[in-house]
Amino acid sequence: MTLPPGDLPPRPPRWSDLRKRLASAAVMLTVGAVEVWLGGPSFAILVILVTGGMLWELARITAPARVREALAYGAGGALALLGTFINDAPAAPMVLLLPSLAFALSARRDRRLAAALAAAIMVAGYGLVSIRQGAGIPALMWLILIVVASDVLGYFVGRLLGGPRFWPAISPKKTWSGTVAGWAGAAAVGAGFVLAGLAGPAGWLLVVVSPVVAFAGQMGDIAESWLKRRAGVKDSSRLIPGHGGLMDRFDALTGAVVAVMILGLFAQLPLPAPDPFGFLRGH
Repeated sequence: MTLPPGDLPPRPPRWSDLRKRLASAAVMLTVGAVEVWLGGPSFAILVILVTGGMLWELARITAPARVREALAYGAGGALALLGTFINDAPAAPMVLLLPSLAFALSARRDRRLAAALAAAIMVAGYGLVSIRQGAGIPALMWLILIVVASDVLGYFVGRLLGGPRFWPAISPKKTWSGTVAGWAGAAAVGAGFVLAGLAGPAGWLLVVVSPVVAFAGQMGDIAESWLKRRAGVKDSSRLIPGHGGLMDRFDALTGAVVAVMILGLFAQLPLPAPDPFGFLRGH
């Protein structure tokens, strides 16, 4: 028997979480902007703490019963990242892979995926500080604004327009409309840097590179969604009101930074500043 409309269970408002999301986003953007401006040890400490927190969440998702072990993973990852910053030996960055190795060798759910995500988180933490030190504020702000624009446009356009799902088996809420809107937003960020005279030697090529970096960020988001879907959890934690956990908020940035770092090892990227990866290639 069909119930009359008045007897149907109430549906949550479409924008029920918007206020909390905006408030949390405002706080994160303010803190992030101040730390990016300050740079140096202050910014490095923030990145180390966020990196450790993300590894803690990753350990909790893949082995929820081992609470103390999750704390050890978070602390160990933070210390490993700190070690790469205070040790200038050529092989020091290899320490970044230790948390990934620990995830791969431990008995937990989705060990391979967890190990890959752990490696990405560590490389992204190292990359954020390296880009800030090597290329300065413009390149880092370009990278962050790409992720923010892609995320914001993807969220609003995806909810407003809907349409076919981008990858329903892994991320059932992500739509093609939101995904393409994210690429357009990233291209607009690149164009804004060019028009503002902040593109440096990159020029208009920055408009082409920006959507590629945004796509890498979207893949980071999808990878985390896949992990959570397999684990049967909605959020990586409840640290950030309206956003879930650190992995929920920084998964796209992780993918974007890893892409920039990997590509930067093989070529001088058209960033809004001189190439920050010369020291990695020895020149």
